[in-house]
Formats: sequence, C-alpha cells, structure tokens
Amino acid sequence: MRSVKHFSPAEIACVNKTFVHAETLLRRHYGLSHGEWKSHRYDVKTLAHLEEHEVNEQAFAHLCKYGFGKNQSAADADEFCFYRVCLQDDRILNAVERAHSFIKLHPLMLYIATHELVHIIRFNRGESQFNAPWEEKTKEEDTVHAITRSILQPVAHQGLNLVLDCFSDQYHIGDICN
Repeated sequence: MRSVKHFSPAEIACVNKTFVHAETLLRRHYGLSHGEWKSHRYDVKTLAHLEEHEVNEQAFAHLCKYGFGKNQSAADADEFCFYRVCLQDDRILNAVERAHSFIKLHPLMLYIATHELVHIIRFNRGESQFNAPWEEKTKEEDTVHAITRSILQPVAHQGLNLVLDCFSDQYHIGDICN
C-alpha cells in the first residue's frame, strides 16, 4: 500500500524556489528572453492537488499535457496547450528520507524541476513528441537526463553532485534515490 505524504508549507516554498531557479538556468542555457520563456506554458501541482490520472507511482514527477479552448481541432489544440508538472510528494519525500540525510530536498527538487522543464522546451520546439512510442520515450529520457546534467553541472555543489550521481549511468536510480 502506498504511504501518502504531502509537502509541508516549508517544502512547498522550497519547490517553488527550485522551479524559479530551474527556469533561470534553462533560460540561460537555451538563450531565451523572459518573454520567450513565457511561451512555454506550464503549471506545477503537488500530490494533494492532483487528479487521479495525474498520480504516478513510478516517478518523482511526470508531465500531463492539456489543450484548452472550445471546439478546436487537434492541430489547433497543439498550438494552445499547457503542461502540468505533477509532483509525487510522497515518492520525493520517501527518497529523501531513505537517503538518510545524504540527499536533501532542494537539490533533488532542482534536478526534478530542471528535468521536467527541459521536456517542456523539447516538446514545444518539436524536438520530441509528447505521445511518442515507448521506445522513443526511453531514448528521450536519456537525452533529457544528459541535458539536465549539462545545465546543472556549472552550479553543482556537494548536495547536487549526490543527486546527479543518482541519475548517472553508474547507478540505477533505484539504488540511491528511488
């Protein structure tokens, strides 16, 4: 049975701070102005506010894509869409707890935020397809992990290096973080 934990107000503040930090890092990495960044529409929801279909027991976070507007064709819906980053608080908090203070929430959340935002940019640019077949999604995850590492490497510190090690090829994510 799934142990359900939710972020505290202080942890939610940490989440919000890390998404702002990740946005800054991605804008710098991709050379985007503040206005260009705003075209990448997304929101972030924590477990307490997710719909049933947004809960994922295998991930720290995942993306859902939503179109909006009335009576739009499928092509139009792609132009007017937004992504929801669905954070799985309990899985994230359990990973931090199991890491026995080696992995801290802020660096783990910075990795997660950066990773999910890289996906959003790649989907919006057409570099990857949201509804790609499973084999392509697996390759996309490898690509996004590599991009995320390259974005975070310049700001890495001891805590973030531990998180980066968790997502490296030398460790299986389940060994340390998951």
